[in-house]
Amino acid sequence: MNTVVEPVVAVVVAAGSGSRLGAEVPKALVDLGGESLVGHAVRAMVAGGALRVVVTVPAGHLADFEAVLAGRTEVRLVVGGAERQDSVRLGLAALAEEFGPETVVLVHDAARPLVPQRVVRDVVTAVRDGADAVVPVVDVHDSIRTAEPVGSQPVDRSTLRAVQTPQGARLAVLRQAHRLVQERGLPVTDDASAIELLGRAVTQVAGDREAAKITEPADLLLAEAVLDRRRKT
Repeated sequence: MNTVVEPVVAVVVAAGSGSRLGAEVPKALVDLGGESLVGHAVRAMVAGGALRVVVTVPAGHLADFEAVLAGRTEVRLVVGGAERQDSVRLGLAALAEEFGPETVVLVHDAARPLVPQRVVRDVVTAVRDGADAVVPVVDVHDSIRTAEPVGSQPVDRSTLRAVQTPQGARLAVLRQAHRLVQERGLPVTDDASAIELLGRAVTQVAGDREAAKITEPADLLLAEAVLDRRRKT
């Protein structure tokens, strides 16, 4: 009996303003080694197996994104929403016009342009193996303390993990989770958290330090160093 392997697709969330980065353009359009952050992110999703990549873009910048992603036939651009979860929901709706409910979906932040192929593929494999939701994680190396009105308390970092993207799940599960979030008006910071609200489990796979999120100028400098090293090896 033949086993049907469902396709892999992706939503790349690229609707952020980039204000903390000090950029004059949306963050995803910032240059990294001669290519935009969103261009790197799309390339990573395709290298990891994605056949279609929906990029959610800020209102008023559709033409800018069309210019930097020209020639990438696997890309579809969708104007995003006010919050990240709104953008993801709109991206998922666009994918549902082309793909079935069991399709494996990767939801990735354009602000993580250098995620290694190994991480992307491990997320896909875990979803195909039956996981409801998959997140790549890395250990927390810094000492952590709570922020309280008076004083603070240390937190045992050995029990903590920093969550990265892409996060993976089946298309139907993701759409159901984001509909629930919308209906209840619940704020969530990532897609796995939305899926947990359905009573589903989250599976962790090993992330990578090179998939660090670019938020401030120092992050961009580190990403440039990583990219330079990659090009020399």
